[in-house]
Amino acid sequence: MALSVCSMNINPIALAAPSFSFKSLKFPSFWPTQKVKMGPLSVSPMGFGTWAWGNQLLWGYQESMDNELQQIFNLAMDNGINLFDTADSYGTGRLNGQSEKLLGRFIREFQEQKGSQREIVIATKFAAYPWRLTPGQFVSACRASLDRMQIEQIGIGQLHWSTANYAPLQEFALWDGLVAMYEKDLVKAVGVSNYGPKQLLKIHDYLKDRGVPLCSAQVQFSLLSTGKDQLEIKSICDSLGIRMIAYSPLGLGMLTGKYSSSKLPSGPRALLFKQILPGLDPLLSSLREIANKRRKTMSQVAINWCICKGTVPIPGVKTIKQAEENLGALGWRLSSDELLQLEDAANESPRRMIQNIFQTR
Repeated sequence: MALSVCSMNINPIALAAPSFSFKSLKFPSFWPTQKVKMGPLSVSPMGFGTWAWGNQLLWGYQESMDNELQQIFNLAMDNGINLFDTADSYGTGRLNGQSEKLLGRFIREFQEQKGSQREIVIATKFAAYPWRLTPGQFVSACRASLDRMQIEQIGIGQLHWSTANYAPLQEFALWDGLVAMYEKDLVKAVGVSNYGPKQLLKIHDYLKDRGVPLCSAQVQFSLLSTGKDQLEIKSICDSLGIRMIAYSPLGLGMLTGKYSSSKLPSGPRALLFKQILPGLDPLLSSLREIANKRRKTMSQVAINWCICKGTVPIPGVKTIKQAEENLGALGWRLSSDELLQLEDAANESPRRMIQNIFQTR
């Protein structure tokens, strides 16, 4: 039986925000109650990203991880997180669509365990593959995602990237596909990902002319990613009522404090970290100083910075420990002096996260 996950509601329960401790809290209760508007939807101030759920190359996914991923989903829901970001391209080859399949399964199992329905917002992205040349093909991609998740309506249907730089005619077909899936009630809202400021303005006006509001714009945004384009995108979003979703709020892990030039992650990230980490001492030192003062972790401070800037960060999670740590970013706010300290330190750090190759101007 198909389920709709964008129209289920539950009254939020006020929970205290205790000081964070991995050892003392198995399923801790953080501050989950305040929601923010994202178009017609109400979402938690932070969501969880599921890029790792099916990605073997970069994140080392194995199907043996599925039980822990289910526990992560349950933990998130129990603590007020109701936004989960995914994509039809997360999980390739034999694991094609694995992230969406897992999310759908976790939703069903959670509802069976709890015996109640809660508001869940799934934001999935549809890849601008070169063979998706017509609005109808893009709508078919949306229906395929619905089938994988076994739900009736997606919360936010997002165009994963713009083709303006290399296939501008395809771009308009995909925009019309967003309009069609919205008009067919396959999605409750539409958004974009990896859109630069110029293209963001263009698609906003294009959709507006067709009576379709642009709900969200997902972009790489963190203390490592505050370049001119990111700041311009943020300004546009604020002026037009578009909610910015911040992906990679921890810089793929560089802002966690867990890595150094002599301690690099495995896999393809190691080369990137080797290039950037040596120049991050001012920023990492400020993160560490504020984290110690606040009795938080560096990750929690970095995520809280994104929240304080008015974005909805979607840090990735693949272990319960990571999920618990991310939840500790909620329930408090950095002071204006702390925000300024972090931003000054970021400006002093000579290295920045590389721009996503899919992001347009």
